[in-house]
Amino acid sequence: MTHTIETKRIYDPISADEGLRVLVDRLWPRGVSKSKAALDLWLKDVAPSTELRTWFAHRLDRWDEFRERYLLELQKSVAVEELRTLAHAGPVTLLYGARDRSHNEAVVLAAFLRDSTP
Repeated sequence: MTHTIETKRIYDPISADEGLRVLVDRLWPRGVSKSKAALDLWLKDVAPSTELRTWFAHRLDRWDEFRERYLLELQKSVAVEELRTLAHAGPVTLLYGARDRSHNEAVVLAAFLRDSTP
C-alpha cells in the first residue's frame, strides 16, 4: 500500500502531517538554511536533468513538453525506486523551490509515483 504523496514549497511552514520531507530539486533553494529546511532526504538524482531544467526555465508554453520529457527521464531513474520504497513506509512530502505551485517537477513526480506504484 502506498501512503500519501504530497507536494509543497520548501518555503512554506512545516506541518506535523507531512511525513518524510524530501527535496526533489537538483539545486539548493535560495535563502533556505539546512536547519530551517528540516529535510529528511535530498534526492537530487530524481530531479529533472540540468539540460531539461534549463530548457524549461519555468516557461508555461513549454510545460506540456517538459512533462513528457521529465516522465521519460523518470522511467529510467533508479532514484524513483527509493521514493517508491519510502512511500510504502509512510507519507512523503516532495519539496521544491519553484514559485509556481502547479507547474513544477514535484507535481509531475508525485503524479508519476501515484500512477506507477501498485
